[in-house]
Amino acid sequence: MSQLNELPFSSIQFYATAPYPCSYLDGLHARSQVATPAHLINADAYSELVKNGFRRSGIFTYRPHCDGCNACTPVRVRTAEFTPNRSQRRAENRHGKLTTRITTLAYVHEHYALYLRYQNARHAGGGMDHDSRDQYAQFLLQSRVNTRMVEFRDEHGVLRMVSIIDVLNDGLSSVYTFYDPDDAGASYGTYNVLWQIRQTRELDLPYLYLGYWIKASPKMAYKTNFKPLDALLLGQWQDLQV
Repeated sequence: MSQLNELPFSSIQFYATAPYPCSYLDGLHARSQVATPAHLINADAYSELVKNGFRRSGIFTYRPHCDGCNACTPVRVRTAEFTPNRSQRRAENRHGKLTTRITTLAYVHEHYALYLRYQNARHAGGGMDHDSRDQYAQFLLQSRVNTRMVEFRDEHGVLRMVSIIDVLNDGLSSVYTFYDPDDAGASYGTYNVLWQIRQTRELDLPYLYLGYWIKASPKMAYKTNFKPLDALLLGQWQDLQV
């Protein structure tokens, strides 16, 4: 694995943030290592950063850099070897009639309304359930890399899900997904990952990057359902056995 100072973007600088409350593990504080300046992080540089465990939120590129904690583990699906399990096949059958439309990033009020419904139902009290239009745009609609927005609609044209995806040199990176929280029995999140795996295969790319897996966090545990899964451990990508 390359060291950061060996990567082909020597002008990029890295700094650590001050501690802040951890979003995933109660009672802990987190810190991030941030890559800057943002205008130098183009698609090629970002692809290399993701290989080294970084993610982005808007134009903010970071990776966990916590004191005494390494719970956040970068993971990626080896898409060519992936075979869906029974529950994933059910999700595929249930939502296989959804139509998709892939676009560049743009503000659409219908998307924003669905985003607020999703946050209120799934993450109430987390702060994002009251995001203003500007906060929403800064989080999801700002990017300096190769990013796509995907709409999923049912047979009646009703918007059911929106997904943000970055295209990397060696795969796709799942940035964020929000969906209709009121459709009882739906498996939109699972179907979305399956759709992204198919897209990665169609692009003849080997990996779907799913961000961080945190064993002790129920919000992040679902990622181990998509196997084979690689994890970045001690600077090396290796098969994750859980």
